[in-house]
Amino acid sequence: MGARSFPSTTMEEKLRLHEFILKYYDLISFGIKLVKDLRKQPISSSFATTFFLKNNKLESLRDEIDGIDSKIVGLLNQRVQAAAKIGSIKNELGVDPYDPAREEQVFEKLENLNTGPLHKDSLRIIYREVISASIALEKKLIIGYLGPEATYTHQAAVNNFGSTLEYHALPDIPDVFQAVEKGECDYGVVPIENSTEGAVNRSLDLLVETELTIIAQVYLKVEHSLFSFSPIDSISEVRSKDQALAQCGEWLRRNLPNAQLIPVTSTAEAVKSLNPESKTAAIAGKLAGRIYGVSSQADSIQDRKNNVTRFLVVARKPLPKREEVDYRTSLVLSLPDQVGALKAALKLFSERELNLCKIESRPSRLKTWDYYFFIDFIGHCEDEKVREVVHELNKICPLVKPLGSYPESAI
Repeated sequence: MGARSFPSTTMEEKLRLHEFILKYYDLISFGIKLVKDLRKQPISSSFATTFFLKNNKLESLRDEIDGIDSKIVGLLNQRVQAAAKIGSIKNELGVDPYDPAREEQVFEKLENLNTGPLHKDSLRIIYREVISASIALEKKLIIGYLGPEATYTHQAAVNNFGSTLEYHALPDIPDVFQAVEKGECDYGVVPIENSTEGAVNRSLDLLVETELTIIAQVYLKVEHSLFSFSPIDSISEVRSKDQALAQCGEWLRRNLPNAQLIPVTSTAEAVKSLNPESKTAAIAGKLAGRIYGVSSQADSIQDRKNNVTRFLVVARKPLPKREEVDYRTSLVLSLPDQVGALKAALKLFSERELNLCKIESRPSRLKTWDYYFFIDFIGHCEDEKVREVVHELNKICPLVKPLGSYPESAI
């Protein structure tokens, strides 16, 4: 399976950066307090001269950084102005300002330009925000996601679009699709599958039932924590989304064998519902605990450490293909009730050397034992080979529906 920026650009990295900034300011505060205390105390003139006056090298480096910062700010504003001009042209042509394929090209070029010591993941995070700020100046975009605030879907959305755009938390997956269909949100972010628990069936159903198209994918490494106002040995109930409870099943059986497991609509909602008087706990990401002010009783409690969730970005219309970008295409089909139907359908892909990355079956809910088959493969809907496959599938399948082509990248 492919990925967009998941493990490299997780919300946890941003949280660690936030912690670093807090520690940095704590250090500055300590320094200010030290100076104030020193002013109150008699100190030798030699110490004062050495500590405050003779560190010319330190001051010189600070002056150099100030000069670099001045240039960076100027160049950033020049870049944003150039991006705004592109945005005006796009707007006149009726082209969306968000272009994930173009962004992947930008990130790849930056990686090639980067000679260090700045890590490529850090560079990507910085430019994710630069691009986000540019888009925000081009057009007001609203991103709908499965809420409430601080869910993993929220983290995935911010990782993909940056923090400058406007986000709307929506109560359930169908609400995300509906908001995008009605134009209340420009894009929607929904979970589609997890590396340990499999597909998110409601998202699959809605891809079939609506006319929205997939334009991007995002991967997020999932790390669960147990939040509670009570110590672990007194917890009698654990709340979370059903997938999160399942992903921590072994840990819960070992550490809380008698606790009642209560599924709720989201991991963040589970944390939000906690109160100091109850002996209830919630499983969620660290961001939820910080936002709602609940302490973690245990971290990294997921059974598998390589637990990754894949999310999709859906929109009302597809985006044009860009050259020199690897694409993944998703489609859904149904099969006639006859021997060898699935083999015949898959043979069309193998004959054209189209690499399948996923195949998933799901009851169609139209009649008993009738199934949809969701297929992901490498290629774009506009490619000649893909056009041929779709054309041939239409001859033998009752339903063939392309769900979207979007940039493919390694996890």
